[in-house]
Amino acid sequence: MALSKSIKDYDSLLACAVAFFIICVFTSYSGIGISPDSIMYTSAARSLATNGTLNTFNHIPIVDFPVFYPLFLGTIRITTGIDPVAFGAILNSILYASLLYTSGWIMNRFVPASQFYKWLMLAAIVLSPGLLQIYTYLWSETLFILEVLFFLIAFKEYLNTHTLNWLIIAAAIAAVGCVTRYAAVTIVGTGGLLLLLDRTLTIKKKIIHILIYGFICISLLVSNLVYNAFLSGTVTGPREPSITPFIKNVYYFGNVMCDWMGFPPTMYFLSIPLASIILLGFIASLAYNFYRRHLNSYENLAITFSLVYGLFIILSSTFSRYERINSRLLSPLYITALWGYTSWVLLWLKRISLKRTRIIIGTVFTVLALGFIGKEFMIDYARYSDQVKDEFGNPGYTDNSWQESEMANYLRTMDKKIFDPKVIIYTDAHEAVYFFSGLSAYLVPHKFFKEDIKDFYETPHFYLIWFKPLENPEVMTLKEIQERKKLKLLKQFPDGAIYESDEKQGLN
Repeated sequence: MALSKSIKDYDSLLACAVAFFIICVFTSYSGIGISPDSIMYTSAARSLATNGTLNTFNHIPIVDFPVFYPLFLGTIRITTGIDPVAFGAILNSILYASLLYTSGWIMNRFVPASQFYKWLMLAAIVLSPGLLQIYTYLWSETLFILEVLFFLIAFKEYLNTHTLNWLIIAAAIAAVGCVTRYAAVTIVGTGGLLLLLDRTLTIKKKIIHILIYGFICISLLVSNLVYNAFLSGTVTGPREPSITPFIKNVYYFGNVMCDWMGFPPTMYFLSIPLASIILLGFIASLAYNFYRRHLNSYENLAITFSLVYGLFIILSSTFSRYERINSRLLSPLYITALWGYTSWVLLWLKRISLKRTRIIIGTVFTVLALGFIGKEFMIDYARYSDQVKDEFGNPGYTDNSWQESEMANYLRTMDKKIFDPKVIIYTDAHEAVYFFSGLSAYLVPHKFFKEDIKDFYETPHFYLIWFKPLENPEVMTLKEIQERKKLKLLKQFPDGAIYESDEKQGLN
């Protein structure tokens, strides 16, 4: 017997409560996780609240990241008066609960829909180690993943009705997504691809709708990039060319898929075949749905986004240098990929006439799904034991390694007057200096940017705060600096030191 709509909503609300609770548990010891990116977002949000600008802690506009997430955090701070680091745990609990409710709402509208399938998928989503990592940190993905689902809902309505109202709503969501994360161009690409493949539109109407959709989608992004160029001279900050070839990025993509499926690192030899099967499977599914004129289902929208996003991350990593492909980068396609590779079972079961065969297939799928969920739970429990039960905290600037650091504690409590405010401060971790001391500091130059290195060595007077454990191979090393500059030791710690270089006083 079909369940009533209210009961279908109640199970989604239960998943929301579980999601809210889990985020609270994982942030109960050390609060919301804080990474270097988190500090960039937080400092810009504080700048918005105090002086109406979106400047980072080193007094330059935030251009490496889009403006919407720090604007979002800053608006909350202005409204509540609470700092982003303080309200981050509750904010992410609410966002994760919203993600679960939206996921349940969408699955209620799968064709065919299954309540039991929905329960399994809600459990797989709420216990996903990749998503739990995202929602226990102050990261823009917490908003972006939710925006992806909102876009699927709006664009599904457009495909059903082909009305301009829904097209504009979907495009507006994509536009906001593009200024939440630059990778949201994949949302734009998803809608654009489906518009091109839609055979129910006349050529004239299709062209008009594509133009309207494209203009709205890129409007905020173009404004953001022009704003960046005007203020900093670059559209997305300084970028380096990639050092990882295409096949290596496919391998890293496959590594994440192996991790999500619960495979140990010893099975990474499956990474390239697995990544190839996953991406080719999405292409085949999209082609099949195009052939049978069934583009307007949530399942097909999920498949299309997963394909576009996955290819974008692999290709962009091949041409531009940023962090290696990891679970965080691929997290926006977790839910859509999960749907894309499991929802076909519902359609298959519906078409099988023999009850015994349906029972066998349904049982096998259930066992596999429960095994997958069980593996997720084991990974989550291991993380809970390490970070909460054993009181280490979420890795980042709030974990025990930093809280117990002599150097970090000194920066937190020192008299700021020991630094001449007219003298620039360099460091190998400018986010850490700001987080612990509130001081503005500048990162020592990346080895790739030769002009920046030249300017650094020509600086006659500066302070250098050096964190020994970080040793970033991308930037100049302490040894390289000491070969060209004589550094006066001001303060020594087991995990770092503070130096001064002043040519006028003969310290070089």
